[in-house]
Amino acid sequence: MFWPMLHLFLAFAGVAVLGVLAVRVALEVRRLAKAVGDGAERIALAAEDLERAALPLAGSGGRLRERRRDGRG
Repeated sequence: MFWPMLHLFLAFAGVAVLGVLAVRVALEVRRLAKAVGDGAERIALAAEDLERAALPLAGSGGRLRERRRDGRG
């Protein structure tokens, strides 16, 4: 009777350890997903800032190209 009880106890302990590890993994995945979302948001904001900063340069580049085409530049 000792060996079956020992096997049941070890099986229960193994399942409990796996459950604890699964919870830890789930929490880390949630934390990582939040970090990735924050990073994506920061990248989107940086892209918007870059677009805003590039608009005046794009306009002046077009004028420069027209001058070169007309032979004035």
